Amino acid sequence: MPVRAQAPEGVPAGPLTLEQVLALAEARSEAIGISRAGIQRAEGEQVRARSGLFPQLSASASYDRALASEFSGLFNTVDSGNGTGDNEFADLPFGRVNTWRINLTLSQNLYDSGRLRAQGKVAEAGRESAGLGLSTTRAQLLFDVAQAYYDAALSDSLVRIAEATREQAGATLRQTQAGFDAGTQPEFEVIRARVARDSQSPVVIRQRANREVALLRLKQLLDLPQDFDLQMSVSLEDDRLPPPPPFAARVAPFEMSVPISDPVVAPLAAPATPIPDRTVVNEAAATVRLREASLQLTEAQRKPAVTLNSTYSRIAYPSTVVFPTFDRSNWSVGASVSLPVLTGGRQRGDEHVARAELEQARLQLRQTQELAALDSRSAWAELMAARATWEASAGTIQQATRAFQIAEVRFREGVSTQLELSDSRLLLQQAQANRALAARDLQVARARMALLPDLPLSGSTTSRPQQQAPQSVPPATPPQTNGPRLTNAAAQTGSGFQVGSR
Repeated sequence: MPVRAQAPEGVPAGPLTLEQVLALAEARSEAIGISRAGIQRAEGEQVRARSGLFPQLSASASYDRALASEFSGLFNTVDSGNGTGDNEFADLPFGRVNTWRINLTLSQNLYDSGRLRAQGKVAEAGRESAGLGLSTTRAQLLFDVAQAYYDAALSDSLVRIAEATREQAGATLRQTQAGFDAGTQPEFEVIRARVARDSQSPVVIRQRANREVALLRLKQLLDLPQDFDLQMSVSLEDDRLPPPPPFAARVAPFEMSVPISDPVVAPLAAPATPIPDRTVVNEAAATVRLREASLQLTEAQRKPAVTLNSTYSRIAYPSTVVFPTFDRSNWSVGASVSLPVLTGGRQRGDEHVARAELEQARLQLRQTQELAALDSRSAWAELMAARATWEASAGTIQQATRAFQIAEVRFREGVSTQLELSDSRLLLQQAQANRALAARDLQVARARMALLPDLPLSGSTTSRPQQQAPQSVPPATPPQTNGPRLTNAAAQTGSGFQVGSR
């Protein structure tokens, strides 16, 4: 028996609900951790920008040992006539062997032409942008996880549909074989039934592989081992299909604001509840403010700056290295003025770059506002279309189920052909797959609409081609983009192949 990986710490036991999956993904996401680190870095930039407003005080200590000096021998001892030596220059600092110094240096900006104020604005805009970036990263993660969760649920439903279809084809084969043994069915019908049954096996295998891929994608987002036995507590067969609990409160006002009476007209109606401001627009606006502050900072570089400076030192010249006596001091106070005179064109070039970046940021803000309005309307239309499609699929399931039941009775009584039964089974299979697909689309569209204010522009979309695969051509495997993209109901259930020839 294959050995399953033990549940990592913090992973709830049993099937996971969407709420548990979202909480698990957020707690284990490297992307969110990176965004939070970006916020800490931006806060550090704010502290660094404000530091220039306050006095700067530094302390230092040093020791120097003179191995040779140009002053050696200049101040020799002079005989005073009483047999003792006297050197009136002994206390001078020249040529001392040991020198100790302790320094305190103070500086304070008195006038900076607006540099510090501009630096503060740059840091503030950077902090705001980092916070908005965290919101965007979190929303994108939650949407990706919700989409992967329902993709996996859809794959599981399609596996069950394919297995049920194969079982139905097997029952038809057994019934046909019994008729052949009794002499009421020709061998051709037995061969046709066996081909129909055997043709379903590759479909089941492909759907199981798609389910494994979908589960692997979800495990990757949850940072779980690949061999972990991941089970989900979700059903796409619910006749009511309420919104996902984590998103119900945010999506309900939008979904219920426009009743669906016409599936074609409904997506064209504007939502009665206004869509909140998009985070991407606020990010673009923060970028504009950052570029404006950067231009102010660049222009301030050509103006003068005045700084107050003061240095206080205590000095000792001991005859030995240890136990110095700091009996001398220096203290100076001064001011300095700095003004760039010639920069070789660097200042002018910096200003041109800053103005170009500001203009670019303003145009990007305008473009983002237009794209955000389009993206919001697109998400709304997709939600209404997904809801209308799901509601319309309910009647199809009932009719297809009833048609298959009648076809079974007619075939069993010998009043219809196997081809009629195969066609009704194919229609039921397609209806079931389309119903599951519509349920997945509706839940994903609800998640997108709930997270839309914080989602990036066109970061993910639930739209996909809805064309049915031709029934006479085996369906191709759908492309895998950003996780398993379950793009065609007929293709996913294998209903594209023709059970029998006509």
